[in-house]
Amino acid sequence: MFDKVTKRFGTTVAVNEISGSIASGAFFGICGPNGAGKTTLLNMSTGLLRPDSGSVVVAGSSVWDDPIAAKARIGVVPDDPSMFPRLTGRELLEFHGLLRRLAPEMIAERSEELLEVLGLADAADIMVSDYSLGMTKKLAIAAALLHDPAVLFLDEPFAGIDPVSRQVLEVLLQRYVDGSGTVVFSDHAMDVVQRLCDQILIVDHGQVLAAGAVSDITGGRRLQEVFVEMVGGGDAGKDGLTWLGSSSG
Repeated sequence: MFDKVTKRFGTTVAVNEISGSIASGAFFGICGPNGAGKTTLLNMSTGLLRPDSGSVVVAGSSVWDDPIAAKARIGVVPDDPSMFPRLTGRELLEFHGLLRRLAPEMIAERSEELLEVLGLADAADIMVSDYSLGMTKKLAIAAALLHDPAVLFLDEPFAGIDPVSRQVLEVLLQRYVDGSGTVVFSDHAMDVVQRLCDQILIVDHGQVLAAGAVSDITGGRRLQEVFVEMVGGGDAGKDGLTWLGSSSG
């Protein structure tokens, strides 16, 4: 739950008193153009960035008043996951599991299952430095899921992912939600957001433009169309650039 969360960087208000709640077991999407405040909001929700004012409660614990309890219940995957490149995929999961104080037997069992489901079993003993971007993102999601968090935060999880890997991730995340987990993620792919999400939050310049059930916001239209209208990008490219293509003949 966000309660009047605000963050400024100098004179720029990145997030301006955003409030909202997310039901347990929801697939919740945060949408907005570049610079809208999505990542800032996610970072304040996961304890990576302290808000100037307001509060965030995750799985019953205040992120800033009781950070240890809150962080024990969440998994986080940033848009550019930082890994230990000299560890293998399996070693990295073991490291994360030990940080979460999981039993070694549980770490090994869950790691093997996640590596298999995510198509990383054959690369489990390869160093992370040799992973592709898509493999790295899948490994980061595996690490975030290893301790079975109540809420999973993902910042643009499908960026740079091939269609096959995207389908695998979508199925995995849906299984997680079906098992009562909560997913909160930001993405620019409106078709993915509309297909996966129960509820969405559309933000621009740190302000909430719309919030609620996807069906209520779209009214039967494509989310892409509604989103572009809200953020004022529908007329981009109609004026100017008259020279573009003039030399093609």
